[in-house]
Amino acid sequence: MTDDDRKNGGGQSQLVLDSRTSTKKPSMYKVIMLNDDYTPMEFVVHVLQQFFGRSGSEATKIMMNVHQRGVGVCGVYSFEVAESKAQKTMQYARQNEHPLQLQLEKE
Repeated sequence: MTDDDRKNGGGQSQLVLDSRTSTKKPSMYKVIMLNDDYTPMEFVVHVLQQFFGRSGSEATKIMMNVHQRGVGVCGVYSFEVAESKAQKTMQYARQNEHPLQLQLEKE
């Protein structure tokens, strides 16, 4: 091995990679509650507080949107969180014999 080989890492070439990677924010999804003629307003307020962490006044406002406009946005989350909250809410509604429906919409 020559002196030049020792200075160059023993004759091995070195590869320098650009360590900058581009990360993309995850898509966000709205959890939308749909109106029905059977689920009581009090139950809707209850699930908005229990599953979506809404205050009483926020939950009432969302419930009134659902009642008057046919839909209301419960919250905006990453896909996994939105899907989990919607599934748990609908499962709870079924256990309480309510036909409450929620759907996800990409923001």
